[in-house]
Order: sequence, then structure tokens, then C-alpha cells
Amino acid sequence: MMSYVRSNRNHGYSESLEHISALRDGYFGWSSVGANTRMEKLFELTALYSKSINDHKFSVLGGYSYNETDYEDMYFANYGFQDDYFGGWHNIGIGSALKLGKADASSSKSTTNLVGFFGRATYSYLDKYLLMASLRYEGASQLWGTDNEWGIFPSVSLGWRITQEAFMKEQRLFDDLKLRVGYGVTGSQPANPFLGIAMLKYDKYAYVDGKWVQTIVPASNANPDLKWEEKRETNIGLDFTMLKGRLSGTIDLYNRDVEGLIYNYTVPTPPNFYPTTTANGGKMQNRGIEVLLNIVPVIAKDFEWNTTFTFSTNSNKLKSLDGSVFKTDYDYFDTGWLAEPVKTSSHRVQVGEKIGNFWGFKVVDVDNNGKWIYEDKDGKLVPYDEFSRAPEEKKIIGNGLPQMYAGWNNYVQYKNFDLSISMRGAFNFDIINEARMYYENSKNSRLENRLKSVNNKIFGKTMLSKEVDPEFNSYYVEKGDYWKIDNVTLGYTLKNVGKYIKSIRLYGSILNALTITGYDGVDPEVSASGLNPGYDSRDQYPSIRSFTFGVGFKF
Repeated sequence: MMSYVRSNRNHGYSESLEHISALRDGYFGWSSVGANTRMEKLFELTALYSKSINDHKFSVLGGYSYNETDYEDMYFANYGFQDDYFGGWHNIGIGSALKLGKADASSSKSTTNLVGFFGRATYSYLDKYLLMASLRYEGASQLWGTDNEWGIFPSVSLGWRITQEAFMKEQRLFDDLKLRVGYGVTGSQPANPFLGIAMLKYDKYAYVDGKWVQTIVPASNANPDLKWEEKRETNIGLDFTMLKGRLSGTIDLYNRDVEGLIYNYTVPTPPNFYPTTTANGGKMQNRGIEVLLNIVPVIAKDFEWNTTFTFSTNSNKLKSLDGSVFKTDYDYFDTGWLAEPVKTSSHRVQVGEKIGNFWGFKVVDVDNNGKWIYEDKDGKLVPYDEFSRAPEEKKIIGNGLPQMYAGWNNYVQYKNFDLSISMRGAFNFDIINEARMYYENSKNSRLENRLKSVNNKIFGKTMLSKEVDPEFNSYYVEKGDYWKIDNVTLGYTLKNVGKYIKSIRLYGSILNALTITGYDGVDPEVSASGLNPGYDSRDQYPSIRSFTFGVGFKF
């Protein structure tokens, strides 16, 4: 198998001379222009051998894969335009800032590749006892220069088809029932290249031999022991089919331990040239359950209904930040960033706690003057004017990772009509509503940059006082639970249209049809990845609702 995918993107942005950035900050007509190209090449070669000997069946598969990704981009920004007619991102060079060295110009190119050799063997006896084992040997360019460019990742799975046993022959409940147990290791290479070698970078200017020269300083320390992150997962599953195929599904329980998490450890200088070293060390645990059900509730001559349910849970815990060599000074670190006027980190990652915890001040009420009443680190209530707002007064005020996901897909066919509806939701998580934090700021004097909710009564009592400084607290953390009707498609098929056309299908669909949520922001489906999930940026663009009408022909 071979594939080649190339995508190109050109983008530009302009602000007029009347924009707030020009009036307030002097960025007259700030504009930017850029372009990027991404290419992905994939080659995969496999060979399969299978054979049956009496009651024994086995197969052996071997293969090779090569994946390369090339990314190139360029970017220019400028301001200092004389008017709105001749400037902008279509004529970005006439601005004065770039010529004076006050604006940005950059370009970059990166190439990564992943090479893998893999094998898999399967064996079954009487189609009752099943075995599968696999092995991957992979090398990643991101680990070039270390002693661990290549990693070995094995897995093994055992299956028992219970319905094939003699004691199940008389039962009529299950058509098929299979128990599975598996263990496997997978690897994740670093996202950024060259983290394990010593690198240099440009820094400040120095006056040398009568001219200013940009200095070159260390950018990283070498660490030849840097290696792949490893996910070690144990899985127990049950597959079943009932009622002559009308009901089928799977249930899986898993425990996933991630070892060797990549982290930047603080190190002394000297003997090191750079104050941090990238190394493996952290450990994290994930546990959960996944359920899939396929049901055919109705099947008749002119009517059929198929439905699928999915449900999953996940809980995680950071077990350690330390490695065998490198240690941390603290058992936590703060991450995420909230923009002006707050300007603070939003999340805390701490040993023994869940990933995704929000870290801020907890407010429980307001006084008659519209000032916050806080709950301090000891659980005591403290008025606004007496609260120190020191970093040590912060606490966990929410979590941005959903604990449960669910989905429900339906397909209905009645005579020549067909209808499909897909739905999904996420539950038990919180969202930081940065738009409210910023646009409900009582000290924001520009009325056009405020939400109507700035006049809402806090906790149903009174408006927020103009004496209250903007800050990140629990009042701006909301429940993010949602249920979305993702897609609705209705079609009608005309059959036996003519000699050359077998059928014509007319259809219409709605994408992003409906969202049911109590969240006050634009869209509760915010990022749930990384170390700072659940953050709804104030600049998030709304999700669009699209309508499609089409005609399909079958010849």
C-alpha cells in the first residue's frame, strides 16, 4: 500500500486603522500573511501465510512500514500603514514596522519519519481456543542521536469461545459468546525532534569588532537515555451475539499504565549548559470500561430499524513525576494560560491527582457590596477585602476531562425512505469560560466589548462591584455536560428509473443539528487533550450548522 497526501494553506489577516489595537497600542493597520505546506508519505508492505491442519488453524503475517511527514511554513506580520486603502495583507511590505525591525518574519521546515517492522501470529483449536501474538520494532527520527531510536513493543491476546463448549450446546440464549484477555505495549515517540541531543540557538546581540552580532547559546542538554513513552495495557473483554443476531455487543475493561512520560527536569548549571534536560520519568494510570451494543429492534417486510449504543468511562491519576535518574523539586507543576486581564496559569498537574484539574480561587458568595466571598485553603469564608489572593490560597475548582462518553446512532428504513440520526455526548466535566471572565469584567470601560451578562446578579444577589479586580475563580467554571445531535440525514430512493439508471437517491442532511447543554458559552465541545483540557478560549469560533441537499445515481 502506498499513499501521498499534500495539503496547502494560505492565510491572511488585517486590522483597520480604527481597530482597538491601533487606537490603544499604536499598531496601525496590523496585518499578517502566511502559508504552509504539509506532505505525508506512507508505504506499507505485508505478506500473509495461513494454513489449516485438521482442527488447528494458524496464520503468520509480516510487514514493513515507512511514514514520512514534511512540514514547511512562512509568516510575515507588519503594521504602520498610512491608510486602509493601499495596505493590508495583500500589500504587507509597505508598512513601516517590518523595515524598522519591530514586526515579525519567520520560516521553518521540519521532517519526521517513522519506520516499523512488524509481525503477527494467530492460532486456533476447534475455533474454540484462540491465541494472537504480535511484535513491532519501530524507529522514530524524533529520537535521533539517542541510544533508543528503536523500540520493541509486544502484545498477546487469548480468547475462549464459550459457546463451543459441550456444556453450552443446549442453551438458546447466546448465538456466540467469547471471552478475551490481552496484554500489550505500545510506544509514543516525542512530538518534537532532537530532544535528546545538545542544540544551539540565537540569543541576544553583542557588540564585537565594531558591529552588533547575534550570539549563539545552548538551547538544550544532551540526554542519550531519552526513549519512547510506553503504554502497558491489560484488557478483559466479552463479545456476545444473541437472538439470532438481533442483539450483539462487546464489553471491555482496561487498565493502562503509561511509563516514561517525557518531562523537562530542572538541572544545575554548571555542569550542564542549559537549565533543563528532557528525560523520561513520569507514570500515569488510566482505568475504564467500554461498552458497545448493536440492536435490531424492528425488522419487517417494509420497515427496519438498526440502533447502536456506545458508552465509556475513564479515570486517570498521575502516579509520579520522577525518573530513575532525574528528580523534580516539587510534586506538581502548573500549566495552561489565561489571557488578559487575568494572566495566570489555569491547571495544576500534581502527583496523586487527576489530569485536567483547574487551579484557582474558590468563591462561594458575594456580599451586599458585590464583592467576592472566598473559601480559603483551610475551608474558612473570607471577605474580598481581607483575602490575600496569594498563590497558596488556590485550590482545585474543577476538572476539564469528561468522565463518561456516550453515543447513540440510528438507521431506519421504510419502503423507499431512509433516515439516519447520529448523537453523542460527554458528561461529568467542567469548562473554564474565558469569554465570561473577560467580557463580564466590570472594569472593562469599552461597552462594545462587554456581554449583557455583565449586568447579571452574582449568585442571584447583586451585580459585581467595579472595585473587584479581574481574576480566575470558580464563578467562571461551568458544568460542560452536553448531548449533541450530530447529523440527521433523510433520503428517498427511486428504483428502476430507466434502462441505464438502476436508482436515484434524493437526500438532505443537517450537520451539527442540535446541542443540549447548560453551558453558557459558544460550544461545550472544547479540547479534552493534553494537560490543560476544558479551556474555552474567548476567541473560539462558533461551530457551524450546515445543510446539504444531494442526488445520487446508481448505474
